[in-house]
Amino acid sequence: MNGAAPSGWVPVLNRSAGPLYRVIADAIAADIATGHLPDGARLPPQRALADRLGIDFTTVSRAYAEAARRGLVRSRVGQGTFVIATAPSTGRDTPDAAPVDTSMNLPPRLQDADIRRRLWSGFEALEKAGGLDLLQRYQEPGGGPADRMAGAGWLAPRLPNVGRDRLLVCPGTQAALLATVTTLAQPGDTILTEALTYPGFRSLAGQFHFRLAGVAMDDEGLLPEALDEACRRERPKALYCTPTLHNPTTATMSLARRGAIVAVARRHALPIIEDDAYGALPRQPLPPLAALAPELGYHVAGLSKTLSPALRIAYLVVPDARVAQRVAIGIRAASGMASPLTAAAATRWIQDGTAAAVLEAIRSETAERRALVARHLPATNAACHPESFHLWLHLPPGWARGIFAARLHAAGIGVVMSDAFALTDPPEAVRIGLGAPGPREALDRGLERIVDLLDQPPALSAMVV
Repeated sequence: MNGAAPSGWVPVLNRSAGPLYRVIADAIAADIATGHLPDGARLPPQRALADRLGIDFTTVSRAYAEAARRGLVRSRVGQGTFVIATAPSTGRDTPDAAPVDTSMNLPPRLQDADIRRRLWSGFEALEKAGGLDLLQRYQEPGGGPADRMAGAGWLAPRLPNVGRDRLLVCPGTQAALLATVTTLAQPGDTILTEALTYPGFRSLAGQFHFRLAGVAMDDEGLLPEALDEACRRERPKALYCTPTLHNPTTATMSLARRGAIVAVARRHALPIIEDDAYGALPRQPLPPLAALAPELGYHVAGLSKTLSPALRIAYLVVPDARVAQRVAIGIRAASGMASPLTAAAATRWIQDGTAAAVLEAIRSETAERRALVARHLPATNAACHPESFHLWLHLPPGWARGIFAARLHAAGIGVVMSDAFALTDPPEAVRIGLGAPGPREALDRGLERIVDLLDQPPALSAMVV
């Protein structure tokens, strides 16, 4: 263990999310998943962390014990508590031993040279069209008229007839979520989410002191009756959810389920923050919640999963022009504006058909990678929508997610444990990103190693001497 720890590490805690010791253990898991706590990192001494958080020493002690039970950390007498490090090298230096990181949820890398050329030529075209203003001028916080119109065009196949007065161009999904939540709620207010939810939204809520309450799910996502009961019990300010290709489970609401969720939201006058990060991937998309209830909908459609993670552009559709003005104030306060240069690149790619070509390439490569999953992993364990480039792997009986993830890490495979998503007791499951490994062959190797580990009894998966 290298001890190269962030010794000043302090977790971001949602203190209303359950017993505090478990919340701290969840934060350890989440920071391991994001790389903030790397292998071998030394956690702060228990008493020091208790002082920083203003809580009792025994709570931190219990949290570290819970993290150890999950296989996240190991204590060494007289030295401290460490994030479990990668197992020693076997000395192999072959292609099969190369690391395969499936922890990031990225679209598959583009293979088509012509599409790559079109992407770069789009930037050249901006300069030739007199793009100096993109480099030396500010724009309004919700984006210029041309960029708003392009965003409305991009959304039209699933969210038609959106006027540019209801659409804002934001510097990425996280900024759009921040501007929306701070418009709808105040610190201390409750926001409902799926019981398993996007870690970035959990971080946002913890940083700005919103209370998250999880709503039960099934294989279609949110349960309407559970949402209705939570509205009566919690008096929430908003609902945050991902109805299409949910992260991490890939659950997708049917049209009937969407209608039932909208009916509950209308009954309680509940605003819906709809994260549609993956909504463009299905070839036959279902109408978003914002199309079914435009008066309640705050529809966030980032381009990271369907065009380019580097753009940091998201389109936010709100109920009306007055709300758009309020949300624009939030964008200005948090980030000023979306980058005019990247917004203009997205606009050009949408207008000249490059964006559609990229989306089709992502869909095609996702299908190829999904075929690898079908060949390697049993359908009974792996939940993976046919059009999703991530999957949700339920572990067989006997496996603890922390131990499983640690064994995979030792074998050079990165995954994300359920702890990063869970608001209550995490299930024994991990998320696997199919797009993050560059070439398809790397994903194939990674899936083989995962299957090899699953074929081993948990007690025999490690040798301790």
